[in-house]
Amino acid sequence: MRVAGVLPADAPDPRAEWAESLKLMPIPVMGLTPQPSLEDTDSVGVSYGLDDRGYNEMTASITYTLWRNPDDRSDPVNLADLDEKTRRSIEEVPPWPRPLWLIEQVERLRYPQLWEAVRTTWHRAPSERSTVRSLLADHVNHILMNLYRQELWPGSNPWDQHAPTVTGRMVNSQARIVINGVDMPGAEVDTDPFVYGIGAQLAGGGVVTAVLPRTELKHIQVQFTPRS
Repeated sequence: MRVAGVLPADAPDPRAEWAESLKLMPIPVMGLTPQPSLEDTDSVGVSYGLDDRGYNEMTASITYTLWRNPDDRSDPVNLADLDEKTRRSIEEVPPWPRPLWLIEQVERLRYPQLWEAVRTTWHRAPSERSTVRSLLADHVNHILMNLYRQELWPGSNPWDQHAPTVTGRMVNSQARIVINGVDMPGAEVDTDPFVYGIGAQLAGGGVVTAVLPRTELKHIQVQFTPRS
């Protein structure tokens, strides 16, 4: 018997379903180059659009756990700055058994998460929406709206509507980006006080974009490679 809102101990790990969904992606999914400070825990979000011909667009978003001191994961510097409500929700153990994967995910919340930091986006037909400029601005706004709402709009409710903070005209199209060890043309948003955004057209089709917190850039090598 399952109590409403409670996962049974044998509930399947959703990451298996996400991995299957990624097989539908027509192009390689990109990620940040493997590095000690970043841990890819298979937390990949997949979204897509459909029409009468099948999939017409698809996006894969990767979330990383950040280790500021990867040589000593017990170092308190690795802990996230959590509010009391979040910390209490992590530490309170419910009186029912939980799936091991859920316990692992809850424990990870003690550490900084680079939520949906890297996106790979594919469109079947090119349009203004599929350009690097448009997709990078959209990714930056998505992160700002979800993670920096109170900094940008103090006191606002999650359902409040706000004009995009970044527009396509604010994207610098003269930037450089490193993909597979090769320096190539890219685009960036380097004017926002909270995040840094960068992206590029991929040789095999599609676009890669990344949006990273400025406070953590010193820990991250901003280079890209196909995700294994």
